Amino acid sequence: MEQRVAEPIATPEVQPTVWRTQSATILFVVMVVGLIVAPFFTYPLFLMQAMCFALFACAFNLLIGYVGLLSFGHALYFGWASYLSAYSAKAWGFTPELAILTGTATGAVLGLLAGSLAIRRQGIYFAMITLALAQMMFFFALQAKFTGGEDGIQAVPRGHLFGLIDLSKEMNMYIVVLVIFLAGFLFIYRIIHSPFGEVLKAIRENETRAISLGYKTDRYKLVAFVLSATLAGAAGGTKAIVLQLASLTDVNWPMSGEVVLMTLVGGLGTIFGPVLGSFIILVMQYKLAAVGEWVLVIQGVIFVACVLLFRRGIVGELANKLKIRL
Repeated sequence: MEQRVAEPIATPEVQPTVWRTQSATILFVVMVVGLIVAPFFTYPLFLMQAMCFALFACAFNLLIGYVGLLSFGHALYFGWASYLSAYSAKAWGFTPELAILTGTATGAVLGLLAGSLAIRRQGIYFAMITLALAQMMFFFALQAKFTGGEDGIQAVPRGHLFGLIDLSKEMNMYIVVLVIFLAGFLFIYRIIHSPFGEVLKAIRENETRAISLGYKTDRYKLVAFVLSATLAGAAGGTKAIVLQLASLTDVNWPMSGEVVLMTLVGGLGTIFGPVLGSFIILVMQYKLAAVGEWVLVIQGVIFVACVLLFRRGIVGELANKLKIRL
């Protein structure tokens, strides 16, 4: 008599994990396909700018969404990376890949310096320290000669990638930005789903308990801070090459507020939320450019509406309804 082997039954713990992984994979594929075909339907320059800000928002979300640290000064890393990337490409003749790496390294160094000071405090004190440091560097950028002051650094050459690929051609530049964005996105995804990421979540939920378990939480927070600043630097450096411009707007405090808005609208603590939020905010800015300063009022109304009606953000609310983790 043939003996049947019982098939393993998926436990309730395994099923949600598999479902979450499959959902994230499907959404990632949809996002990649959408970004590949998007240049054929809209302006590539807008899409490249949106991807730079999406990476910036994802970097910020790594800090606030998974560690619970609210930084009001992330424009410091984004803006100064933009300046150094633009200056190295224009004044030093760096190739675009070296210029972007210069911006990324700038974000890392500034993140290490600022993080070493800021993580000694918590809550509103942490946020105020990051804001104070960012404003100090803003006034330095305003006075320094190499930044161009209010004019910024203009006409930044895109150059040739590895000396071979001409980035003055829009589609070549688009492919490079897409690769950088996806690499940064996947890197963040790997961080938050690693043992290191689990410790960061534990710190966010209950730092006192994490300390009691033997984790040196200040070290973990500093590493997360530096990683977030580094990725913000990569976004700023790429943006300078794409738009061929670095200006005071990149390093001023409204930029820090804008990335907070992008993250909250899309979904705090979700991997896809900051991407959606950045695209929504940029589309709104472009479509409502004709109304001038009223754009800020409209953004404020949207921010209040999201806080009151969509406390988890758009992606967060959808994930909660579908019982999945995005």
